[in-house]
Amino acid sequence: MSRNTGSTWKVSRRLNFSVSETGKELARRPYAPGQHGKTRRVKLTNYGIQKQEKQRIRNVYQLSEKQFANLFEKASRKEGAAGENFLVMLESRLDNLVYRMGFAPTRRAARQLVNHGHILVDGKKVDIPSVAVKPGSIIEVAEKDKNKSFIADAIEAATATVDFVEVDKDARKGKYVRYPERNELFKDQPINELLVVEYYNR
Repeated sequence: MSRNTGSTWKVSRRLNFSVSETGKELARRPYAPGQHGKTRRVKLTNYGIQKQEKQRIRNVYQLSEKQFANLFEKASRKEGAAGENFLVMLESRLDNLVYRMGFAPTRRAARQLVNHGHILVDGKKVDIPSVAVKPGSIIEVAEKDKNKSFIADAIEAATATVDFVEVDKDARKGKYVRYPERNELFKDQPINELLVVEYYNR
């Protein structure tokens, strides 16, 4: 399956997991979409549980299957726990950090900002959303775009902050301070990255 371009709310309801990490998708209809959504959910096999967890994480970060698998392969070659390495690498993507800093309301919108050349990293334009950003890097909105209304609206609406980035909202600039710690991720919706490791190592 390629990257989802349809309704993320339906995806969230199908996976019984808020891929926007806000919980809004499940607040009104906490059941699967479709004609038989309110019926009891089918009990999953071990493989089904592993696949579902993989789909949950993949849809949170809005990656295609190929991108997701390739990034996991890189994470598994690094020292340390493959699952934690994987989450850190996902969080270190440029599009994710643009979202974390509040310059875009969603990761999908953040990807578009990067693709369209609105974002600078350490003073240089970068238009590849998947670029791995290193701690200490400065991410900012290009000078010509700092007064764009859609960026101002996103910054105004941003409420959730994380400790591994620092943001100057007025300057439209932020710093990736450090790699995130595992306990800082998915605090409201626990996920088990070990199931993803099992899925790819089966």
